[in-house]
Amino acid sequence: MFPNRFQKWLLIMLVGVSSAAHAGSATLNEAMAQFLKCYPVELVLRDKQEHSISRRDVCLATIYHETGVQPLWVTPQGPGKKAEIILKYLQNAEQEGLRREDYEVAEIEALWPDPSFDSLARLDTLLTFNVVKYVHDVSHGQIDAYVADPELFAEAGKQSFDPVAIIETLTASKDLDVFLQGLPPKNKHYQALKDGLQVYRHYAKMEKWDLIEGGRAIRPGDEDSRIPMIRTRLALLLDSITDPSKDRIYDEKLQEEVLLFQELHGLKEDAIIGRNTIAALNVSPAERVEQIRVNMARWRWQDHDFGDEYVLVNIANFKLYGYRNGELKLTLPVIVGKFQHQTPVFSDRIKYIEINPFWNVPPSIAVKEELPKLREDQSYLVSKNIRLFSRWQEDAVELDSTLIDWSQVTPSEMRRYKLRQDPGATNSLGRIKFVFPNHYAVYLHDTPAKNLFSENRRSFSHGCIRVSLPELLAVFMLQREDGNWDVGKIRELIDEEKRKVLRIRPSLPIHLTYQTAWVDKNGRIHFNDDVYARDEKLQKALFM
Repeated sequence: MFPNRFQKWLLIMLVGVSSAAHAGSATLNEAMAQFLKCYPVELVLRDKQEHSISRRDVCLATIYHETGVQPLWVTPQGPGKKAEIILKYLQNAEQEGLRREDYEVAEIEALWPDPSFDSLARLDTLLTFNVVKYVHDVSHGQIDAYVADPELFAEAGKQSFDPVAIIETLTASKDLDVFLQGLPPKNKHYQALKDGLQVYRHYAKMEKWDLIEGGRAIRPGDEDSRIPMIRTRLALLLDSITDPSKDRIYDEKLQEEVLLFQELHGLKEDAIIGRNTIAALNVSPAERVEQIRVNMARWRWQDHDFGDEYVLVNIANFKLYGYRNGELKLTLPVIVGKFQHQTPVFSDRIKYIEINPFWNVPPSIAVKEELPKLREDQSYLVSKNIRLFSRWQEDAVELDSTLIDWSQVTPSEMRRYKLRQDPGATNSLGRIKFVFPNHYAVYLHDTPAKNLFSENRRSFSHGCIRVSLPELLAVFMLQREDGNWDVGKIRELIDEEKRKVLRIRPSLPIHLTYQTAWVDKNGRIHFNDDVYARDEKLQKALFM
């Protein structure tokens, strides 16, 4: 609480200023009061602890009460230098995948040349609110996503964002241009998408986007009336030289381009121009622009500086990437969570590796999957090398699962049992587990089900991430401290059939992200299927 005398001063000041404003707006300060509302101090204080940019009036009241209802960006002579810099960034918000209209640029531009105190006061409050909103959005992502679905977009925005602190930083900044320029993520992934956004905006302006007709699949060597249109479309999207001929034959040159297009769009690379390939060719550049903007927003939610060494998992394209000295050193296929068990988005640090890990079966899996199988076959746990314990505590007693009448065990009773699978070839975690402790209970691990890595769409897990070649990932991590590690040494430890913990020093950052549009190391933009159906929801929350 403010001291009582300050509360009294605050209310008196506002009443006095408002009265003067009604008397004729004799000063710029008095004119500004017309655009500010008086709120109880308790509300202003509470709002400072919440997300005040969601309420313009309270946000402005909070800021200007702190500054004594003084203009921040204008003088009686007009907008100042910092006002010009702020307007420039609001005008260029589109470059960051944001929208100019979300920051009232048209109204600010209309007020700019008007020298009247009323217009200047309105201009000052517009600049204040919109620069605060811009700083938040470009730094942490738009709060609209979180408001639309707090569970699905839990990482969006920053709930503890303090508008007053931001205004203090902006007004005190000696080089506001440099400060605002440094707000968006600087990692290569975001910056590459930002470049890709300009490319697809250029495509969107070039020509009418006619749809390629569906029909039978076109294979290499086939003749088809759609081939000339497909050639032209691929030449544009792949930035290659258009074949001037109207040849209707599917030749080798076209086959190379189709394979590249399929690779860049997460399609099965079979050179067959079938339903899925035609559908991807028909997605207009305008639609791709929106897809890129959605994915740029996702990057703003996460750490802006990934560092020089880190592991990145793109859930949407089923790949893991290892970076060292800022360069891509390792790419591995992964398996991610099913639609009903979605792998979460977050950042953490990998602390250690387990060789020949135990698998403690989560209670939810024990109830939903293991109990039904036990009711059909009492020896099921034995066949899977899973041991049964009376409870989860350390003093638990091991039980013989073949002597229990599982038909009489309820789900709540099943949750009290601890099921632990011993290390071995059939262990669900495989031979290696990579641990980064987190409240989601998610980690990376090996798997005995290697056949699933041949699938194009690899969402099969309960939320954890299965790695195709975990020995390579282990070497990538361990070589940071000791260059003598190699795959042979890892396999020797595996062959010992004993659980062993290898510490990662220093711990290695890991970033789990969900990107349906991304750029590879060669600067080529990729588009993936939206495996969790998130893009449309996010696009509606942000841009509709």
